[in-house]
Amino acid sequence: MRDRPLHVAVVASFAALLSAACGEPVSPIDSTVLASHASTASADFAVLANAAVTCTDGTITGNVGTFQASPTGSFTDTNCEVDGSIHIGDGLAKLAYEGFLAEYAALADVECDEVLTGTLADVTLAPGVYCFDAAATLMGTLTLDGGSSDTWLFKVGTLGTGALTGTNFEVVLAGGAEECNVTWWVAQAATMTDSDFVGSILAGAAITLTRGTFDGNAWAGASGVGDVTLTGTDLTGCGGSTHGRPSRERCNQGVGNGREGCDPGNSNHRHPTNDEDGGTPGDPGRKGGGR
Repeated sequence: MRDRPLHVAVVASFAALLSAACGEPVSPIDSTVLASHASTASADFAVLANAAVTCTDGTITGNVGTFQASPTGSFTDTNCEVDGSIHIGDGLAKLAYEGFLAEYAALADVECDEVLTGTLADVTLAPGVYCFDAAATLMGTLTLDGGSSDTWLFKVGTLGTGALTGTNFEVVLAGGAEECNVTWWVAQAATMTDSDFVGSILAGAAITLTRGTFDGNAWAGASGVGDVTLTGTDLTGCGGSTHGRPSRERCNQGVGNGREGCDPGNSNHRHPTNDEDGGTPGDPGRKGGGR
């Protein structure tokens, strides 16, 4: 599921922006206008922070940016692969960050369909707008069941304060649901540990991801203070050139197929090509070689 649109519910004024930027209409769900991003610039960033981005023993697919310029703004890389470009306080990053702030503010005004409580373990949710009044502490498996054009918006801390915390938390998609149609708006910080997470996080404060996978964008610091820290995490962003879709071709794994845009499990994802570490051609992918 790598050709993935990101829809988030926003106010009607952003529908016109999306239509102008993408050249295609949006569809209503319960009279709520759906749009992809407040800024086409922010749509191209998998990771955005106010100041610092730190990545250790992980991967980032997509661009990385900070609003602050060096030395306040920084990207620290320790055994981290970035399949994208780094923008530390440059014009593109600042424009993207402003787009993030606009989208964050718009989502804050979206009304809730249902208020949630509990860990969401063994819960299945249809498309909609779901809210936690305060903090959300999640674990277990959450299933999102819907079609490829359906959207989910989760809002954490709708009464003014609240952090998102997930430990051993997994989001499973069913019925053709798409990763980038899932959005998490968080009043304060977001922390995911040992989790396989789905959806883009727009956080008021810092985002910390430790061990696991993350399919979506991580944008932090709408309150003006916020870093993004990844440790042992593979993050695949939702950025792209058309309607939030990443400008990548579908996988064609195997020896000699060149740089990989995704990884269905037949290659070593920490290398820049899919014929890494030797090995021999296989069906459907590489056999043998290093792992």
